[in-house]
Amino acid sequence: MPTTPLNAHLVTGGLSAHAPVLSPDGRWTVHTVLRADDDGPPTSSLMFVASDGTGTPRPLLADGFDAHTPRGHPDSRHVHFLSEHTDTGERGTTRLHRIDVDGSGHRILTGPEVRVVDHLPLPGARTTALVIAEPDTRDPHAPRVWGRDEPRHRLALLHDDALEPLPVLDLGERHVLEMAAHPDGTALAVITRPSPERDPVHPRWELCLVDPRDGSVKEPIELGWESHSPVWWHDGRHRHLAHLAMDPGPDGGQAVFDLCVDRPGATHDNLTRGMDRCPVELTQVDQGPPLALFAHGLDTEIHRLDPITGRFTLLRRAPGLLRELTASASGERVAAIVDGPHRPGEVHAGPAEGPFTRLTRLRPELDRYRWGRRERLSYRAEDGLALDGILVTPVGADPDEGPFPLVTWVHGGPYGRHADHFHLSPYVPAQWLAHFGYATFLPNPRGGEGRGRAFAEHVVGALGAGEWSDIDQGIDLLVARGVADPERLGIGGWSHGGTMAAWAVGRTDRFAAAIVGAGVSDWGMLAATGEYGAAEAGLSGSVGWEGPGPHPHDAVGPISHASRIRTPVLILHGEQDTNVPLGQAVYLHRALRHFGGENEFVTYPGEGHGLARRSNRIDMLDRTRAWFDRHLRPRG
Repeated sequence: MPTTPLNAHLVTGGLSAHAPVLSPDGRWTVHTVLRADDDGPPTSSLMFVASDGTGTPRPLLADGFDAHTPRGHPDSRHVHFLSEHTDTGERGTTRLHRIDVDGSGHRILTGPEVRVVDHLPLPGARTTALVIAEPDTRDPHAPRVWGRDEPRHRLALLHDDALEPLPVLDLGERHVLEMAAHPDGTALAVITRPSPERDPVHPRWELCLVDPRDGSVKEPIELGWESHSPVWWHDGRHRHLAHLAMDPGPDGGQAVFDLCVDRPGATHDNLTRGMDRCPVELTQVDQGPPLALFAHGLDTEIHRLDPITGRFTLLRRAPGLLRELTASASGERVAAIVDGPHRPGEVHAGPAEGPFTRLTRLRPELDRYRWGRRERLSYRAEDGLALDGILVTPVGADPDEGPFPLVTWVHGGPYGRHADHFHLSPYVPAQWLAHFGYATFLPNPRGGEGRGRAFAEHVVGALGAGEWSDIDQGIDLLVARGVADPERLGIGGWSHGGTMAAWAVGRTDRFAAAIVGAGVSDWGMLAATGEYGAAEAGLSGSVGWEGPGPHPHDAVGPISHASRIRTPVLILHGEQDTNVPLGQAVYLHRALRHFGGENEFVTYPGEGHGLARRSNRIDMLDRTRAWFDRHLRPRG
């Protein structure tokens, strides 16, 4: 065991795996490894490893050559990726690169005049679809007209690795978000929206079908809210394109929608209607039906679409969080990042139905530490709704050794969840707090993902009602079990978790301390000023411009109950947050000051809805611990 205690520098540093790519023949994977050791952008490297776990990961490029966004070539012999580095090591525009899987044949495929945002090698031809960024030629001091002259991301085709200006395909003024290639190379599905900035009042997503052979574009097709993750598949007679979108938009749960592109006027079919789990990712399989990741309770499942019935069938269920699923051309083998119960995310690979082999070991420095014991919780809400969550007890202690000071940490969303994985981050600091004597309750109240659309829709227009009751009842159960000390209860969270912490302390005095991280205090103001305006209005029921109040959002806003807050509150917020603008934190801070409530207000300059600078993540962890130490530790 280590002689020094766990510290925030260790928690926020080290290596992490991202963007795994399984080769079409299923024999190897390539993934990006990020190193976060200072306040600058993380350095990245491209690692190659056999998918059967033989051998050790090896870099495809020399150290210090930042590379990201890998894509496997259909021939399984090359990897395309993006980097700002030139072959001489100098930095410049983000360009498209190619390298052989043995580390030879490194080439830069685009010129310095084009900044590449995304790329997709197309099957059946020496062609690569590119998303390129228009240069921003606007005068930073000139007046700005909202929605005009914003540089878009455009679609272009690179033929035969030609280092020359690329022809941009005509998609009108649409901004390109994501693309998927049909396995026969005859069609490219491109998801777009009207502008780079999300329209907070009337957001719109559209599908453009492009023939990469001649660049022709069919009439755009309107898609649902938050459409993403397009995949192609074939039912034996017709081509289909499936994708993820919210059902119903703008709020509710995520669903898989499908469009038969060969039928004029075909409608979008919901392939997950009635399911008691929630799709989180779709993965294209070039020689078969697509795969999907589903959140189901505390676990993650891999499903395959049945092309005959149009329904998803379970292949395997795994504890924890699987993400970034990638498949071989046949779909028989897959790779993914697995955030398991005992360690942070690592690359795993194996048959789609399991078992998996772990291919990486990125955080061996954490093996020296003991961790808090985890317990999967299952209970019923007052109205009988099935609920779950996670309890993490202090390092070296069992639940029956309580009562402990208990911190309830609420997940974001509300459409989110706490899966059964290794909770060691500034945003979910359960294992961090376990090292300092705290138990942590991670509840999954109604409104989250993992139990189907009906479960998610419970909170639409009714924020804070049953959702808060679910959390409060879970705390009661832990107090009754003797796990939680009722005199030393804390609550906190980030984003919607911060919102629920602010809501809770306006409803009860049972908490000795609260942390409101990037939370909402006034839903009407958020709908009017946040980047997800229309979605926030759907959740809260109104904006405020409907006419003289009171308005539905007033009843569900924490600020409406600020006069009742007696709990000490730590408010944390990024100054440049456009999701939940800083004014939300200022409003709560001023209300607490007005009513004499104890609070501390901390802002992070230059930060958005998440904290990019490592020093700020370290500060957040240390402040979280210090705040609870101040208010939850035994007197004397």
